[in-house]
Amino acid sequence: MSTEERLGDVRVGVRTRSLSESRLQYVRQLGATDIFVDHADTEEEPDAFNDRDGSDTIAVGPDQIPSVSELTAARERVEDAGLSLTGVHSLPYSMYGDIMFDRDGADEAIDQISTLIWNLGEADIPILGYQWNPRSVVPMRTSPVEIRGEAEGTAFDLDELDDPHELAPGLDREYTEEEFWDNYRYFLESVLPVAEEAGVDLALHPVDPPVLESLAGIPRLFRSVENFERGMELVPSDNHGLKLCLGCFSQMGEDITDVIQRFGERDQIVFVHFRDVVGTVPEFHETFVDSGNFDPAEAVRALNDIGFEGAVLPDHVPEMVGDDDWRHRARGFTVGYLRGVIDTVRSERIGQRAETE
Repeated sequence: MSTEERLGDVRVGVRTRSLSESRLQYVRQLGATDIFVDHADTEEEPDAFNDRDGSDTIAVGPDQIPSVSELTAARERVEDAGLSLTGVHSLPYSMYGDIMFDRDGADEAIDQISTLIWNLGEADIPILGYQWNPRSVVPMRTSPVEIRGEAEGTAFDLDELDDPHELAPGLDREYTEEEFWDNYRYFLESVLPVAEEAGVDLALHPVDPPVLESLAGIPRLFRSVENFERGMELVPSDNHGLKLCLGCFSQMGEDITDVIQRFGERDQIVFVHFRDVVGTVPEFHETFVDSGNFDPAEAVRALNDIGFEGAVLPDHVPEMVGDDDWRHRARGFTVGYLRGVIDTVRSERIGQRAETE
């Protein structure tokens, strides 16, 4: 394949709970292009990742499924700001938890998620991100750390947990991994046909922190490359892929370029979380995107090489002096940095192509 054929359309997007006029204007000024709206349930999100002041949002949660007209109006408002409403960033755990644990309410949850998928397709919003990770039930981060210039980064240190195997509140027993795989298969068999008919891509995010087989009596299925491959093969579909969180795979100690090539060659990357950490499980901390385990330029080169056409999102960012709850300064830095790296890599490849002509 020639360099020209491999050049993809790598764009920079943001996740935001707010769709206010001022937020959209700020994102447009940064030069990002794609909006992924966060669900409105702040209670299950770690404080460090909240956008609690977000306004003019789309409510997505149990018994809060936005209608086609509501989604269409939101898409048009985003488009009027010169941006694209590309997807719902993630389902809240409160929507899929009953399915994970095969509890009463699982079938109702399937129906609500299916309705959301269908409505997204009707409103021409092409992506729904999701996790298989009980946020707010098991610990995601421990004490934060100070990083460059006294900015604050979130961290995880397994030794800070008194007992990682103590059952989570509300659980009366440990669950087995095969139980969780069975429940996950039921989820996929139920919703993927809807996604295929609606023309919506589902994008699966890793558990965070990964690697650990279980926490608080709960299996952590999507903790490794191998388990992601199993997940993609369980119910094969062209409308199912990865919310490829480079930070999580960095936490696993994986070679990021290899991971991108592995899933990119199968066309299984829907969109990308572009963040990084220092260290690996069981002890790591998040940092600025230019200061982590992997080389951002090499990651972008790998995305270009596999012809990736989609959005990369800053996702988590450090807290800088003067930041608001959405971390607008750190997010602005990351968007600008990513745009610079993407433009540089594209220029490299265009130069290489010119030399061979």
